[in-house]
Amino acid sequence: MADILDTKIEYLKGTGPQKAALLNTELGIFTYRDLLEHYPFRHEDRTKFYDIAEITEDYPYVQLRGVIDNVQLHGEGNKKRLTAQLSDATGTVELVWFQGIQWVMPKLKRGVEYVVFGKPNLFGRRFNIAHPEIEPYIAGQSEATALTPVYPTTEKLKKRFLDSKGIALLQKNLLETVYKQIEENLPPSVMEKYKLMPRRQALLNVHFPKTSELLRKALARMKFEEFFFIQLRLLMQMGARKRQNAGQVFRNVALLTEFYNKHLPFDLTDAQKRVIKEIFGDMKSGRQMNRLLQGDVGSGKTIVAFICMLIAIDNGAQACLMAPTEILADQHYNGLKVFADKIGVRIAKLTGSTKTADRRPLLEDLKNGSLHIVVGTHALIEDAVQFGNLGLCVIDEQHRFGVAQRAKLWEKNPQVLPHVLVMTATPIPRTLAMTLYGDLDVSVIDQLPAGRKPIQTVHYYDAHRLKVFGFMRQQIALGRQVYVVYPLIEESEKVDYKNLMDGYESICRAFPDVPVSIVHGKMKPQDKDFEMQRFVRAETKIMVATTVIEVGVNVPNASVMVIENAEKFGLAQLHQLRGRVGRGAEQSYCVLMTDFKLSKEAKLRIETMVRTNNGFEIADVDLRLRGPGDLEGTQQSGILDLRLADISRDQKILQAARETAAEILAEDPELSCPEHLPARQQLQRQRKQQKGWGQIS
Repeated sequence: MADILDTKIEYLKGTGPQKAALLNTELGIFTYRDLLEHYPFRHEDRTKFYDIAEITEDYPYVQLRGVIDNVQLHGEGNKKRLTAQLSDATGTVELVWFQGIQWVMPKLKRGVEYVVFGKPNLFGRRFNIAHPEIEPYIAGQSEATALTPVYPTTEKLKKRFLDSKGIALLQKNLLETVYKQIEENLPPSVMEKYKLMPRRQALLNVHFPKTSELLRKALARMKFEEFFFIQLRLLMQMGARKRQNAGQVFRNVALLTEFYNKHLPFDLTDAQKRVIKEIFGDMKSGRQMNRLLQGDVGSGKTIVAFICMLIAIDNGAQACLMAPTEILADQHYNGLKVFADKIGVRIAKLTGSTKTADRRPLLEDLKNGSLHIVVGTHALIEDAVQFGNLGLCVIDEQHRFGVAQRAKLWEKNPQVLPHVLVMTATPIPRTLAMTLYGDLDVSVIDQLPAGRKPIQTVHYYDAHRLKVFGFMRQQIALGRQVYVVYPLIEESEKVDYKNLMDGYESICRAFPDVPVSIVHGKMKPQDKDFEMQRFVRAETKIMVATTVIEVGVNVPNASVMVIENAEKFGLAQLHQLRGRVGRGAEQSYCVLMTDFKLSKEAKLRIETMVRTNNGFEIADVDLRLRGPGDLEGTQQSGILDLRLADISRDQKILQAARETAAEILAEDPELSCPEHLPARQQLQRQRKQQKGWGQIS
């Protein structure tokens, strides 16, 4: 039976072809379902009329009832404004319009009683309301009996009378038409367990709640539904992939044992050992591994990846490591080559800069299987790159790669899919990982190597610059090196470049006897690399740079990170930058320099950085401040298309939804029981709207 909610919007009473065409282009509303899911972004309480004498600055909005008097025009041209006095038995308030004056003026009749709704502003000692909603008071009609929804709309729609009020009217017509045919899509056992409001009631109360309590219950129901179907989809994908996608079986560990006993120069942390055990469990299972490895900067993810590569090599397969930049690929290659040489494993590097003469033999050795490990950038996914037997793909900082790029690595072994290990140093809060990477198994290295001292972070205002220079001088005298980082915001590139050059000059003046390097985005790659290498060799003691060093070279001797204009950076970026120091055994420091005037959010970011080194705690604060934002990149389009739920605020609902989805799938993996059929139908409907990227890590 056709679902009434799939009916085209033009057939709804009050719409018609012209308004429907605008709703299509302006808001992406094509069907009854689209309109029903076009939710209000807030509700206003218009059930109460305030006395003018009650108004305070604390009220976001007020609804008043009074008589208009003293309508006047002031000023000329652009400065023209229209004012009117609204009076009730308790006082008067000024109404003011700066736009639409010709449209408003004829509506204002002296001595007529009006309903006025708007935001009160204190101007001098008197309150005024700019651009209020205003209409004549009609007894019995102007009294609202429910909270009033406010809908997103656009200027073009407003011109066709589809402002918030016009959309509310369409929603009323729609709910009258479809209410009895809205079907439940959650199993009765779930409804009972969480005491959830039935779906049709919830939809009615999300749009037109009689009370705040009914709105709260309706939102809780609809948020649970959004999270539940996302988790159901992700967990079913994971289950299907584990059933369908065979993986090479890697059981031999002789090479790993030899490396561990004879060549590993330090002890692994308990967290690293636990993660290796989890990965080995996947590799010997006969199923393709898809695992996300999370760990703070410096937690030892790369050595874990190398140990897993040795398992693949010991079982006759090859491994590759793909990094987002040449600098990072170089760092991985140089770091791993030391270990590979000790154990007789062949390793090579392939990037866009690899010369043709070097590329030919490298590609031949990859194809015939004599090259065991290749480290590279996007160059690895080119068609010319073919493997004898690719068994393990390690992808570093995976959010920087598109899904389609990662899919190409899967195709590098036509016989059996390679195991995939995705690494990130960007700590992802548990709730976000559950949603973005809910179809991946997740391993976390939550321990720093022994002997690493936590980085001490301090905050100074620009006025204390001389004190900071004194501290830098003291650290350089102890033989340490210093980073000084400036922000780079693309919209104001010229200003940023000027700030960087001014900063570089002031550092050179303050430290005339100290060699200084400079690195920024406008430099040629070879010049950038030359300056980086000078700093690595300690020929220069201070590196002045933009955020290009965020993922850059590893310099254990650099123990001080000074971040200029720290208020302009996001939390995740501040944490990444701080991770550039603290690589050696010496105590390291991060100095956050800011202007004295800080926004509330900037203060919270700086306080968080000073308080904690825990990347996951920082990521939680960042999620609360920014929302999920762009964290997912192109990961599974539509996964974060949440209309009501909020990952940062609704963590308990998300947790409950995931647990419920997991329990249902454990007893009924195909959702074939009669009570699960409505949920299965809902998933099938959603699948039609999704792209098929879900199978890729």
